[in-house]
Parts: sequence; C-alpha cells; structure tokens
Amino acid sequence: MAPVLQLGFLDIVTYGLALWLLSKLYKFALSGRRGVQTTPLRGPKSESFLFGLSRVVRESEDASILSEQWANEYGSVYRVPIALGPSRIVIVDPKAAAHFYSKETFVYVQTPLARRFIENLFGRGLLWAEGESHRRQRKALSPAFSNAAIRRLTSVFYDSSYKMKARWDSILDSSGGDGAVIDVQKWMNHISLDSIGIAGFGHDFGSLDGKVPAVVEVFESMKQGNGALSHFVFLLGPVIPLLLRLPTSDNRRFARLRITMGEIANELLERTRKEKEGLLDEKAEEKSIIGLLIKAEQSNTQLQMSHEEILAQNVLLVAGYETTSISLTWALIELSRKPEKQQKLREELFEFTRNDPTWEQLASGVPYLDSVVHEVLRLHPPVTDTSRVAAEDDIIPLSTPVVTSIGETVSTITIRKGTIVTAPIRAINRAEAFWGPNAKDFEPERWLDDADIPAKQIQGHRHILTFSDGPRICLGRQFALAEFKARLYLRRCLF
Repeated sequence: MAPVLQLGFLDIVTYGLALWLLSKLYKFALSGRRGVQTTPLRGPKSESFLFGLSRVVRESEDASILSEQWANEYGSVYRVPIALGPSRIVIVDPKAAAHFYSKETFVYVQTPLARRFIENLFGRGLLWAEGESHRRQRKALSPAFSNAAIRRLTSVFYDSSYKMKARWDSILDSSGGDGAVIDVQKWMNHISLDSIGIAGFGHDFGSLDGKVPAVVEVFESMKQGNGALSHFVFLLGPVIPLLLRLPTSDNRRFARLRITMGEIANELLERTRKEKEGLLDEKAEEKSIIGLLIKAEQSNTQLQMSHEEILAQNVLLVAGYETTSISLTWALIELSRKPEKQQKLREELFEFTRNDPTWEQLASGVPYLDSVVHEVLRLHPPVTDTSRVAAEDDIIPLSTPVVTSIGETVSTITIRKGTIVTAPIRAINRAEAFWGPNAKDFEPERWLDDADIPAKQIQGHRHILTFSDGPRICLGRQFALAEFKARLYLRRCLF
C-alpha cells in the first residue's frame, strides 16, 4: 500500500502561512497593473487572515441569513473576505443579478478550480463547458428536454410514484395498524434515482426494489463527516489548487465517484449502442437522453458531440438524483407542518377521479399544486448560490444605489478581471425586501395572488433563481417540474 501523507496541525499552519505569504507576494506583483479596479465596496470584516470569512459562512446554520443581514447593513452589493486576503463581490440586487446571469459562460465563467474539479469528476460535459462549447452542447441536448420529450416521460414518473406508494402501503400493512416510521429522504432518493435512470439512460437502477447501486454507495459515503484536513482543503482550495491533490477523505471519495460514474456511463452507452444495432425502434430510443446523445455523436452536423462529451453528461444523473430528492423531501416536510394546506392540495388532486393528470394538466391545470411546488423551490433551492470569476473587466448596473467604502454613492459597480462574483440564490429567494415580511414562511397562496411585489424585478423562472438564469438556466427545469408534480400526486397519502 502506498504511504499516506500525514499532516499535523502545526504542519498545516506552517504550510498555510507559507502559502499565504506567497499569495501576498504574487498579489503585490500584480497590483502594479494599471487600469480598471473593482469598486471599493463595504462589507463585513475578516475574522481570519488565513480563511477570511469562509469558515464563518461554511459553519453557519443558514448562510442565506448572513447574506441578507449583510445586504441590509452594507447595501445590495457588498464584499466578503475569503481565504488568503481577497474578497468576493456578493450581489443581492435584481438588476445586478440579471446582468450577471445574462453574461454567464463568456464574461462570468466558472473559476479555474471549479472547472478542474468538474472535469476531474465528470469530464468535459455541459456543466464544465463555457462559451461556444457550452452553446453547442446545450443545443445538442435541448431536444431531450423539449415539451414533447417530457410529455412522453410523464408515464415514467407516475409508474415510479405508484411503485413507491405500493412499497409504503406494504410497510404500513406489516405494521399491524400501529403506524410506521418511514425514512422519507431515503425513499425520495430511491424514486429520483430510478426515474432519472429510466428517463435519462433507459436503465432501471432498481432502488425501489431494494437494490443498492454502486453510485448510491458512493453518494452515501460522501455524506459522512470530514476531518480537519478536508475542511482545510475546502476553505483554501479556491486559492491553492495544489491542495486538491492531498489525500483527504473527500478527495478519495471524489476519485471513487469518478470511477463509478465512468463505469455506469460506459455500460449504459455500450448497451444503448448494441440495442441500436439490433434495429431498436426509433421512438423508443429518443425517449432517453443517452439515445439522443448517441444520435448526436453519429451525426455530421455542427452539433455533433464527441464520445468524451457524451460520457461527461453523466453529471445529469447526479443533478437529477440529488436536487429532485431534496426538493421532494422539503415538500413533504412543509406539507406535514401545515395540514390545512395539505388538505387544500388533496382536494384539488381528488378532482382527477379516473385518470392521472396529463402533462398538459400538470403544467397548467393544477394551480394549487403548482403553487406548492414553486413555494418549496423558492424556500429550499437545492443549489444555494452561483459563484463565477470575471473573465474580463465589466460594469454592473444596480437597481438601488449603494454607498462605497470611501463614502461615494454609486448606481453601477466596476468589476475587475479576476474578481469572484456571487449571487446568493437562497438569500434572494427568501429576502423580505422582495417577498415581504412573511418571506421565510411556507405560503403557497402567494403564487395565486397577482400582487405587484418587488420580487417581480427578479428575472429567472417565475421570479426565483432556483433554476439559475441566462445562458446557464437549468436545461431540465421543465423535466424537474413535471417530475416534482407527478411525485406529489400521491393523493391517498397523508403526511
């Protein structure tokens, strides 16, 4: 067995100080560059010369509360110190956020560290791509997420929903009428994985049947507690990429996930190709995302995807598995807390006495279900923020002027190339400034009221940023909404 590098606390501190000093020298050398400078904004003071406020944010119970508090104190755009000296710019301003998202993939791009991480874990797929590569891959993938494609997949969502309901009924029946404790998060993971497997790859992982796929084992291991070294790497990794090579528990899990996902993608890709060679029915092939990708690979158009790019799309499995299960779990939690809203939802769904709602009905014929779904997505976005680095100098307009650290009132801010900019999705979605004094309460009725609220200044799907916005707006948002609504259509269940 290869020797494992052991680092004690003093070693970490020593290396950290040395790297901090080198970082300062490097920044000093760059500071001589003339030209645009980022607007000097106000913000909270750093609590650590080594970590900035990164550790405070990471360890807070709800970072969105911090973001909203800082916005109230320092203005809708402010700076937050991060590791080894620099600051990120945080935008909690509708016009600034719209500008920021509209320039993603070209002006505001993923940090080199984030791209390296994504490439190592998944390859050069849609999540990794920027600029022209992102545009081409997204266009090639779009047919798999069209309304017609989702309409064909609605039956998949219902099938797995009723399959899960049957498992729950079996558990309740075996309890002898005394009730039973059901681990909702576990079952939401099962149903999400099986659905994305069938809809995305034409493969049933069998989670609802009790099987434990290798990918689930890896995901579960990644949720285990981390040691001090892993925390150190997480906090300083954005400024010291070399730390990603340290043998931390996280890095070992990421390596295992990469291998496991690669094996799954290769297996599914090869199986789909063999089916195609056996004169697979064209319509059946186009029901799965992987089938459409293979078709793109074999075409001679400008949208052709390489074998490497097709394999890299396994990130769709991760995105669909984790984000949907999280949202479903929160929906059941919120409905269980407010039985009167649960009853109102059940009354609406009981109108469908014979057949399940069609895709068209799910999209526009169940207003209260739609309200419940969007309220959950507003309150509990699976992805809590978007962070990008400026690839070039930029000027961001503001909805509301802010006062800088030197006392000037400005209605635009200047961003220098290399500056990290963050849009705190959860904070914006839950801000009282946009959604009123009950912004943090679960109130589906707000979506039935056409009141002229400040939140309507926010661009993005239904004035929330849960699905992001701009060129990187979630490609599968309609897929996710249809799946979410079909899941909640368990009209005989009480939560």
